Amino acid sequence: MSIALDTTTPLSDRALRLSLFVATAVVCAALGAKALHMNMDAISEFPLPLCAADAAPGNKVELVNSYAIPDMPGKRVTVVRVTYGPGGFTPAHRHGGIVTAYITKGKIRSQLNDGPVEIFDVGQSFFEPLGTIHRVSANASSTDWAELIAVFVADEGAQLTTLIEP
Repeated sequence: MSIALDTTTPLSDRALRLSLFVATAVVCAALGAKALHMNMDAISEFPLPLCAADAAPGNKVELVNSYAIPDMPGKRVTVVRVTYGPGGFTPAHRHGGIVTAYITKGKIRSQLNDGPVEIFDVGQSFFEPLGTIHRVSANASSTDWAELIAVFVADEGAQLTTLIEP
């Protein structure tokens, strides 16, 4: 008696593994972000702008890390920490891949496409599918700082953020 094993991975299994990979990256980034202070300017191989938050005064974007995804040739996961000063915001933009954001400090005001404006608190997260226009990305407070960890999954070499002309 012989048993044949299927060596292909169904698409749903790959999607589940990618989702678990992104969730793990968000948790690891949130836990390790305070310990790792790597400025994105020190990493020249990443396309700029890494994140549009750098466009406004008082905002800061720090590269936490970036990895090629071994079983998905041509794909890369990039983790950044975005800090908004009081009243800070990013102009409307879109990303060159999918993005999951996890709020680590303060409150973030966000609007995706023509959906409702939502406010996310520490410990909450949101997801941006490919092609989403992020119309509002802002600190919900005019007195306190806010911070999020963003995990991008995109093609190698993709421009991670593109501002939308008004």
